[in-house]
Amino acid sequence: MRWLDASLDEPFVCITDMLRRFARERGEHAALICDGEVVTYAVLDARVDRFAAALQRDGIKPCDAIALCAGASVEYAVAFLGGLRAGAVVAPLAPSSSAASLVSMIGNSGARLLFLDADVHRLLGPVAAEISATPVALDVHAGSIALEAWLERGGAAPEPVTIDPAWPFNIIYSSGTTGTPKGIVQSHGMRWAYAVRSIQRGYGPDATTLISTPLYSNTTLVSFMPTLTFGGTVVLMPKFDATRYLELAQRYRVTHTMLVPVQYQRLMAHPDFDRYDLSSFRAKFCTSAPFAASVKADVVRRWPGKLTEYYGMTEGGGSCQLEADECPTKLHTVGKPMEGHDIRLIDELGNEVAAGEVGEIVGHSPAMMTGYYRQPDKTAEAEWYDPSGKRFIRTGDMGRFDADGFLTLLDRKKDMIISGGFNVYPSDLEAELRIHPDVADVAVVGAQSEQWGETPVAFVVRRAHAPIDADTLLAWANARLGKMQRLSALTFIDTLPRSPIGKVLKRELRDQYYPAAR
Repeated sequence: MRWLDASLDEPFVCITDMLRRFARERGEHAALICDGEVVTYAVLDARVDRFAAALQRDGIKPCDAIALCAGASVEYAVAFLGGLRAGAVVAPLAPSSSAASLVSMIGNSGARLLFLDADVHRLLGPVAAEISATPVALDVHAGSIALEAWLERGGAAPEPVTIDPAWPFNIIYSSGTTGTPKGIVQSHGMRWAYAVRSIQRGYGPDATTLISTPLYSNTTLVSFMPTLTFGGTVVLMPKFDATRYLELAQRYRVTHTMLVPVQYQRLMAHPDFDRYDLSSFRAKFCTSAPFAASVKADVVRRWPGKLTEYYGMTEGGGSCQLEADECPTKLHTVGKPMEGHDIRLIDELGNEVAAGEVGEIVGHSPAMMTGYYRQPDKTAEAEWYDPSGKRFIRTGDMGRFDADGFLTLLDRKKDMIISGGFNVYPSDLEAELRIHPDVADVAVVGAQSEQWGETPVAFVVRRAHAPIDADTLLAWANARLGKMQRLSALTFIDTLPRSPIGKVLKRELRDQYYPAAR
């Protein structure tokens, strides 16, 4: 397809314009597959048109916001793409958020329409009076306008909108589990540039991407959007299950996937993993949470296709990548800064630290957020400028570069434990505990201590049928740790609390256990 090659040389193309081109050129090719439903490019393009036309009918103008809050589905994908075609900015919200957080996010976005499902409708019931956005149901439930009734008639088309690359593409809300959610604005131009860079990862008309992470997450969008931009097929998996994932990967001859570390961990532990034919895979990606070196090594050894780990933030700034297959001795790191990305480490006073020292990670790249939506103070807090005036985004993560330029990620700055005046990094303790054969998963947090200020405590998930007891494991760990690292307590737990994209919710552990320790 010569036009496809030519489009890669264009400075900007709207992603939904690419969708329309594929609808005309290969309309019968599958664009979306979900729970057995196959939606071709021609059908998807027509449904996106109906959605965009309905938005325009309701007075949604370019750069106005619409909010989506629902599980992954074909209807969700149509709503997202329809919003983009109309020039609206899409605010995808996490259904796992509290009702209060959703009220805050919807209000901050200024969305006049809220597209939701039955679960979210029930969640928002008690606070419905606080939401000014009109609800539209993406599935069948009472209490909202039904999607089919809201859509324009079949065959309807919206008025053409010429998208400016500087216009906001989406508002992704961050940190809803730890405080007031902040809306991260990303532009159409940024999304196009990222999609073009993804071509080198094998995305194209013959790619099939299995999506099993939520569609509101940037983790998902960085695979979802490039696949559809270049005419591939997206297989949507609304709820992750290891067996079902392997079945879908084999059935649809999947070539690409983006997973979070806990999903890799569960897949590699599946008793029948090696029985599935995964030879079609070209590229597997991972991001969003710490990825154990031992699991990376297992994926490289047993799962065909390249494994790439990304480290970065939805806000943009700098990112690192680790080509795990090519760097077997660096699996404990998150790799090197990507081309065109500038990563620095700074101390508490904002000064760059010396080579080999630990500092907060700040980054600059072409893919930086415009800012937090309608929160200029929060935007300013997230920025750091070097002496030349170059703008960086603060990550809140602590790290250290090795002599080869690979970045070792330590911990969130807020999760670092200061015990007796010494900095203790939970990741170091977690890595030591994971060496024990009876440990399946672990998280270390700081608990209050009258003697030390803070003291490290561990939460451990035992492997099935593991015989070890807590006191024995605690003694084993402390015999291996430095004096200031030693654990004050160790508790067995059935599972670690995690966000929908796999991040351990350490605040929940701190709040639920050990309000004070010795």
